[in-house]
Amino acid sequence: MKKRIMFILLAMLLVFPYHIGNANGSGGATSKDEVVYGSLSANGTLNELYVVNMLDVTEPGRIIDYGEYTAIRNLTDLTEIEQDEDEVQIDASSGWFYYQGNMDNQELPWDIDISYMLDGEEIQPDELAGEEGRLLLTIKTAKNERIDPDFFENYTMQISLTLNTEVISNIQAPDATIANVGKKRQLTYTVMPDSEGDIRFLADVVNFEMEGIDISAIPLSMALDNLETDEMTSEMRTLSDAIQEVNKGVSELNTGVSELNDGVQSLNSGSRQYGAGMNEIKGASSEITGASRKINESLALLNKELSGSTGEMDLSDLAQLPAGLSLIADGLDEVSSGLDELNTHYSSALSALDGTMDNIPAPNVTEEDIQQLYESGANPDTIEQLVEVNVAAQTAKGTYEQVKEAFVAVGPALEGTCGAVNEISNQLRTMASELLVAFESMEGLDGLAELEEGIGLLANNYGEFHAGLISYTDGVAQLADSYNDIATGFGEVANGTSELNNGVEELHDGTAELADSTNDLPEKMQEEIDAMREQFDKSDFEPVSFVSPKNTNVASVQFILKTEPIELEVEENITLVEEEEVSFWERLKRLFM
Repeated sequence: MKKRIMFILLAMLLVFPYHIGNANGSGGATSKDEVVYGSLSANGTLNELYVVNMLDVTEPGRIIDYGEYTAIRNLTDLTEIEQDEDEVQIDASSGWFYYQGNMDNQELPWDIDISYMLDGEEIQPDELAGEEGRLLLTIKTAKNERIDPDFFENYTMQISLTLNTEVISNIQAPDATIANVGKKRQLTYTVMPDSEGDIRFLADVVNFEMEGIDISAIPLSMALDNLETDEMTSEMRTLSDAIQEVNKGVSELNTGVSELNDGVQSLNSGSRQYGAGMNEIKGASSEITGASRKINESLALLNKELSGSTGEMDLSDLAQLPAGLSLIADGLDEVSSGLDELNTHYSSALSALDGTMDNIPAPNVTEEDIQQLYESGANPDTIEQLVEVNVAAQTAKGTYEQVKEAFVAVGPALEGTCGAVNEISNQLRTMASELLVAFESMEGLDGLAELEEGIGLLANNYGEFHAGLISYTDGVAQLADSYNDIATGFGEVANGTSELNNGVEELHDGTAELADSTNDLPEKMQEEIDAMREQFDKSDFEPVSFVSPKNTNVASVQFILKTEPIELEVEENITLVEEEEVSFWERLKRLFM
């Protein structure tokens, strides 16, 4: 913001001309202007200094001016100017009177140091002409403590370099105002009052040459009271409001990411419950198949023992068969109870998983949305995490949609298995009861044959049921093993959303802090402008003479300085032409030709 304000102030300096005051005098001249011309070496040391004095003469006659000059020259007419030590006596007519005074021992208000480095090595300017390489030119200006500080404290310096692009290229001058002048580039720097200058530029040079550096200094006097700041403060208010909107958007993003994180954590929790249920089913499958195998083997053995052995069987052992069938039925009841409890846990886990999957929003984020988010200035790492989490969440949602039908089918299958086991248990109990009644009422081998036929039919039917149960439990085991990978993926997604949630919270804290600090940005800018206005308002500055404190009614003093150019020496080839001898009459004749 300070750089922007400084730019506006400097732009106004170029728009509004500096003010020349009119001092009230009592002599023949009402005011005096001084233009100080200085010739500097290429490294900034002063070689020559002279002053052009301009007197506004309102009454003709003798005018006395002051200055310690080594030589004086009338620039207006041929009238001789008299000098007595530091007193200059002038007989002037009305109007502007100009004269020049040379000064040998005077110093400038600024210490100017110009240095050159070629390819990282310091080089003297007289050795630089014609060289090639990467040039670093540095100009430093500082206060000359031996001179009246009014000039340093109230004058703006403008430093201009004119560079020929035929020998200078790849110019890097970030602090300069660059203008194209044909094949040349003009670099202009400004040093504000009461400030030290540190000017640098880099360039590639070939067969190097450079014109002299122009340095001018004038009093800073701008129309600061009329400085319009409404537009700037309005823009700052727009910026402040935009930052508030960004903070609001990040706040909504934070809320959304927090909800996403909660949903993913619920998804991960439901996934763990579901995985545990699947592993429990897998573990119980061996018990179910083991019990079913025993039932199948018992029925087969019973059928074998009864088959074709009615004539030889000891009927006294059959009395134990109803009790054995009841014991088998009791075991099946326990299996059925376990399957029912397993189905309850499975249904709960599946419901949690399904609800969590539904909470994941549909994939409606486009590449343009992501690009706009990157361009918004948000933390790129946070955005990257957000994109990864979104991809992982959509992948999990898609995977679940593909296997959801298989998950849903598990519950009815468990219910069917539980019902089948209950039916078998009931049939066994019915069979045991009927056997008991049959044993009590049967007469001889006819009842036994009927029992043998019933046991054979039961053994064959149960064998088919047992084979189907084995296939089902194998499928459940494969599903449980496969789901472990899905559960691991859900865990990684949950960790990612947790980190994303923390990152967005930090981003929100940062935008909230930025919004708080910029809420009064227009007011702060106005305060800064007022402070700079106070710093650079030199409206109360009264010009003083550079050449002598005895001079009064000084309207303005300006400095125009220029360094020596850096250029190649040109060898002059002088050809002597012998003059033809011409006679007097020939020369007379040529006068009329």
